[in-house]
Amino acid sequence: MQARLWLLLAAQQLAALHSSLALLQTPASLMVQTNQTVTLSCETKTTPSNARIYWLRLRQSLSANSQYEFLAYWESTRKTVYGKEVEQEKLTVLGNSPRNVLKLQSVKPADSGVYFCMIIGIPNLIFGTGTQLSVVDVLPTSPQPTRKTSPKKKVCRSPNPVTRKGLSCAPLIIGLLVASVLILLVSFGVAIHLHCLQRRARLRLLKHLRLYTLENFSRLDYW
Repeated sequence: MQARLWLLLAAQQLAALHSSLALLQTPASLMVQTNQTVTLSCETKTTPSNARIYWLRLRQSLSANSQYEFLAYWESTRKTVYGKEVEQEKLTVLGNSPRNVLKLQSVKPADSGVYFCMIIGIPNLIFGTGTQLSVVDVLPTSPQPTRKTSPKKKVCRSPNPVTRKGLSCAPLIIGLLVASVLILLVSFGVAIHLHCLQRRARLRLLKHLRLYTLENFSRLDYW
């Protein structure tokens, strides 16, 4: 799952590059311990200075039914507007363009996921590069240094010294090349699959925003 999240971030960053890095998020990834305070930043590059910035989250359990969770945005009246079922006492949004900050307090492992900032562009939604947040009860410790041992040199030898001239290491090299190509193909297929899942989630979010607009829910005057 960790490898899939990294592929998801890579796909998101490629999409951000395609949109001229309109929204840059820092840090790209973050691992913290339970009950700590986390600060995520989103900086606009080419968007209007009065653009409203929304914060969303994708859970770590990525699937075909994954959806963006709307967390909050900063209102011009200097207050935070929250989404449904959001713990308002632990989440705060400060500022707007060109720099917006999401602050999470007393984080739990359930808060882990990929956090995105977003603006409503014309005609598409514009997403930031994403921040992967991992919340753990105990931070992993660095491995203890081990004594270095001189590696033994591997020599490709033929079974029979008499026929050594006719044998070589070519089959081993070819096998390694074939394995590398297969790994690249599998990784490429997984990246395409994750990109499709993310695109479906965005379409659901866009439909959800439109329904909010029609029902005048939570004062979100999208269009």
